[in-house]
Amino acid sequence: MLFYDRMQFAFTITFHYLFPQLTMGLALIVVYFKWRFLRTKETVFNDAAKFWMKIFALNFVMGVVTGIPMEFQFGTNWAKFSELTGGIIGQTLAMEGMFSFFLESSFLGLFLFGEKLLGQKLHFLTGFLVFLGSWASGYLIIATHSWMQHPVGYEILENGKFVLNNFGALFSNPWLLPSFLHNQMGSVITTSFVIAGVGAFYILNNKHSKFGKLFVKTGVIFGLISSVLAAFPTGDLAAKNVVKHQPVAFAAMEGIFETEEGGSEIILIGQPDVENKKLDNKLAVPNVLSFLTYQRWDAEIKGLNEFDESLYPTNIPGLYYAYHIMVGLGTIFIALLGIALIQLFRKKLYSTKWILWLLVFMIPFPYIANTAGWYTAELGRQPWLVYNLLKTADGISPNVSSGNTLFTLLGFIGLYLLLGMLFLILAGKIINKGPETSKEI
Repeated sequence: MLFYDRMQFAFTITFHYLFPQLTMGLALIVVYFKWRFLRTKETVFNDAAKFWMKIFALNFVMGVVTGIPMEFQFGTNWAKFSELTGGIIGQTLAMEGMFSFFLESSFLGLFLFGEKLLGQKLHFLTGFLVFLGSWASGYLIIATHSWMQHPVGYEILENGKFVLNNFGALFSNPWLLPSFLHNQMGSVITTSFVIAGVGAFYILNNKHSKFGKLFVKTGVIFGLISSVLAAFPTGDLAAKNVVKHQPVAFAAMEGIFETEEGGSEIILIGQPDVENKKLDNKLAVPNVLSFLTYQRWDAEIKGLNEFDESLYPTNIPGLYYAYHIMVGLGTIFIALLGIALIQLFRKKLYSTKWILWLLVFMIPFPYIANTAGWYTAELGRQPWLVYNLLKTADGISPNVSSGNTLFTLLGFIGLYLLLGMLFLILAGKIINKGPETSKEI
């Protein structure tokens, strides 16, 4: 039963998060374009803002449609978890729905249809409030997730229920800010590659070239900045939280089976052999992991041999590969965007076809990197729902059979496949049509 419950939630939340990661990043870019228009009065920026807000709206709708079934699972498949921890996670989830979602959805409509009525400054304000709502939504969701990773401000009653005794602790959780900022940088990376990829597509097909150049330039600059920030300091701070609060998860994701004296090497390539507690065919750089973690070349990092096997993450290979996929793709993003930025400064980017083709080809990979990042966080916490306090096996609904869960999972797969195809068709139509060029305002 537990396997199917976990598979269903993993599938629905993985598919759902394909959409919010783009909307959160697009909200920032739309505000940027609208701000540039107010400063320069160049209509290309206003047209770009309205074009990408159409994609935002489509993503937003898909995010809502796929998010509702996911949240219902707290009451169906994970009723025991909700019963025990609802007094805490219900706070942040309710705030996300009542404040962030309604702020985002209300002003989205005003941005899409109210430009002439509101005027340009108020139109910018509606875009900013959409941005504020989308990022506040991410913040409150990650506040919930951070409590599950590093529970604070709680007490456990005699009946096993968790209650909140310090509301402020939810938002001063040391896990929260690094995780939120790292996640948001991941969202901006996804958006940057989508924008740059669409711009490159326009240039390569010799249509909407003015917008194509703007999109490529914007995507490359925002993408490189966010890729660097995702690695340092946000990724570095998030990893140090794992070292401090979940050391066994850190050892597993880095592939450290034995504690090494004199400093730990960083693994570039290798295949974990859990049964024999070693890495096969590894390629490593000595002492670098110790320096990155503690700023000392000889710092000791505990290996899995230091912990009881009952504390091991339940899927060490999955955790290891998810983490290395995320880091590996992040490194590739920095390298590609760095080269693209150099070509931009040399005024050769728009004619360098191999980079433009790579920007188009790379559109799916930030989605993969973000998914791998979330899998790293979730697999690292297992076998716990609330770290060190509530096991995953103790949070499922006892009255929902595995057959029912499997049946609904297959239904979700079929339905989401149709929704995904519909999204690609609609997004393709918007992109193929291109931005509408307005008269000088």
